[in-house]
Amino acid sequence: MAGNIDVVVVGGGYAGVLAANRLTQRADVTVTLVNPRPRFVERIRLHQLVGGSDDAVVDYPEILGERIRLVVDSVARINAGRRSVSLESGGTIGYDYLIYAVGSGSAEPSVPGAAEFAYPLGTFEEAQRLRQVLDTAPAAVTVVGSGPTGIETAAELAEQGRKVTLVCGQVLGPYLHPRGRRSVAQRLAKLGVTVLDGPDATVTEVMSDAVRLSGGHTLRSPVTIWTAGFGVPDLAVRSGLTTDTLGRLLTDETLTSLDDDHIVAAGDSASPSNLPFRMSCQSATRIGGHAADTVLNRIAGARPEPINLGFSGQCISLGRRAGIFQFAAKDDTAIKFYLGGGPAAKLKEFVCKHSLRHLADEAHKPGSLTWVKDDTRQELVRAEHSLTLR
Repeated sequence: MAGNIDVVVVGGGYAGVLAANRLTQRADVTVTLVNPRPRFVERIRLHQLVGGSDDAVVDYPEILGERIRLVVDSVARINAGRRSVSLESGGTIGYDYLIYAVGSGSAEPSVPGAAEFAYPLGTFEEAQRLRQVLDTAPAAVTVVGSGPTGIETAAELAEQGRKVTLVCGQVLGPYLHPRGRRSVAQRLAKLGVTVLDGPDATVTEVMSDAVRLSGGHTLRSPVTIWTAGFGVPDLAVRSGLTTDTLGRLLTDETLTSLDDDHIVAAGDSASPSNLPFRMSCQSATRIGGHAADTVLNRIAGARPEPINLGFSGQCISLGRRAGIFQFAAKDDTAIKFYLGGGPAAKLKEFVCKHSLRHLADEAHKPGSLTWVKDDTRQELVRAEHSLTLR
């Protein structure tokens, strides 16, 4: 491709920023990052924003390369045929390649009353709203959802002296190995968190001051925090692009859209081979890096490589003084080993800070990020393809 190449990155989270910085390896590439907020949101600290121990934002100049143009706006539509994006403000931006990194947020709850009376915690604005509510709310809160966000939020608020009930649905920390799960349960009990799990602990209705459970019990709940479920923005759907059932952009293993070789996906909003990776900043940065590499390979006329990403585990804070690091095999399957207590809390803080360091390092030395590989993914891809053909 002769002349200057314009790349638009839609979304300024971990995946989008890493991809934008990595693209600057080529002097003939101009990168525009479109993001609705003027500051970077540390998604992994939203529970701390709610608890008041961190503001969960960082100025973009600290992590974004100087050559990257930041446009504070939202993309209303991707016009693939014209290779342009329409902005909510009314303008348009043309591109030669686009990286789709719009991230994820709270799912629209289907439980009666949840949309009206529960407080979601998937975005910066939702966390800000919840923080304001808690400033004047009674001490008792109910947290619905047993994933990392639910666990971290419950622990954070309990450590402040609030009476917290964590409603798990089925099992506490589904990702965790049973040994790690027991450790988390012990820490939550020490903090005074009431953990409800099992078949009778699914929320069936949310009211203004209570939640009703599947076992028939009604639990008083002045404030209900909703962390269950996963959703992505509907930009790909609105733009007529092929998505999975949740709205993530469907791609091949190089992260290239099934509809257009000039659109590449990254982060939580990507669904390569309909086998998306687990939501985490660990995967987001690496997927963002691979998305950038795919674009750079296409610009150079080289064949993009399939993504090869391994994992090391999951890190969960349990208040400010304890945590757990659940070790995992490269295929992201939890194993029996874990690190708990104060050392895990320090490791969690290191991970949070180091995630920003990865972004800043890539801004100063694009192409420097490397990651663990896992060659077993292609076996899953072949199995999925075989099932599709049946």
